[in-house]
Amino acid sequence: MNDVLGRYRALTGQRLFWPAAVLVVMLAANTIYRPGFLSVEVKDGHLYGTLIDILRLSAPLILVALGMTVVISTGGIDLSVGSVCAISGAVACVYISQQPDQNNLPAVLTALAMALGIALVLGAWNGVLVAVIGIQPIIATLILMVAGRGLAQLITEGQIVTINSGPYRAIGLGHVLTLPLAILIALVAALLVAAFTRRTALGMIIESVGGNAEASRLAGIRSGRVVFLAYVLSAGCAAIAGFMMTANVSSADGNAAGLWVELDAILAVVIGGTSLAGGRFFLSGTILGALIIQTLTTTVYAMDISPQTSLLFKAVVVIAVCLIQAPAFRARFGRRRSGAPPPSTVPDQPKAQVPA
Repeated sequence: MNDVLGRYRALTGQRLFWPAAVLVVMLAANTIYRPGFLSVEVKDGHLYGTLIDILRLSAPLILVALGMTVVISTGGIDLSVGSVCAISGAVACVYISQQPDQNNLPAVLTALAMALGIALVLGAWNGVLVAVIGIQPIIATLILMVAGRGLAQLITEGQIVTINSGPYRAIGLGHVLTLPLAILIALVAALLVAAFTRRTALGMIIESVGGNAEASRLAGIRSGRVVFLAYVLSAGCAAIAGFMMTANVSSADGNAAGLWVELDAILAVVIGGTSLAGGRFFLSGTILGALIIQTLTTTVYAMDISPQTSLLFKAVVVIAVCLIQAPAFRARFGRRRSGAPPPSTVPDQPKAQVPA
């Protein structure tokens, strides 16, 4: 019995166990509600099904959450990723809409390069405010979060810019080797970030800066440069996510594109086990958190929950997930079920010494 209990505790103590369990429960509940939920079929050489849709629609969130993970691990936060998504999508769509042939591949690539370059400049702006000037990350990125929406509206002149470009549409809706291209882009981005942060010393440097920036600086690490690069990376990931968002609808809306994606990205990072205080980060947990959020969104729409209450339902589920995977909450809940008294917080009194 003790051996079984020990194995159970070891299993539930794994960092990804509870998020994975919640995802499995959500998939099972959807399967019960809709028996064909897990079915995947091939049409015209492409995979189709609700599961494929969840993976495809979660690709932009995965990209944004990857960049957010690196920023949070440095002890910062990036609230401007949604605005960067809107700006990058707006720049790309406006440039393509002005071309005589919107299906011209060099023109589409030029639009992507321009939009990505502007996004990297915006990320560098955040990095300078935080790492060089020393403004608090939540304030520095809040500036671009607000101003960026205005910039996106200025680029689109307050209109929804529609395009009819096959190469650009393929970013969000195209297929390669039967899989949606968006999934492959997110997978490649995750592998690249993992390779640079887990196969080199960069990941340890990022975690050391997030754990104690001053101690890292005294140890010879240029913490300011690391923080700067983290915000540039976050903006680059947000730009690619913006391409996907606008490609899905073949239009750019400076007001709606990427709206509130920063909050979903932060939730994905937290669900994945990365602390908002900085330090150690878990990319695999972030990806799992993004899948949970997208599955939850799909579940809300499938169960015909009204839009007015869907955000509340989503918040309740996310809070439940965070509580379930919190070790302190599980320990306290386990003690209450077993009836064991909580550990005393009063320090032990020193024993009186008896003179010889």
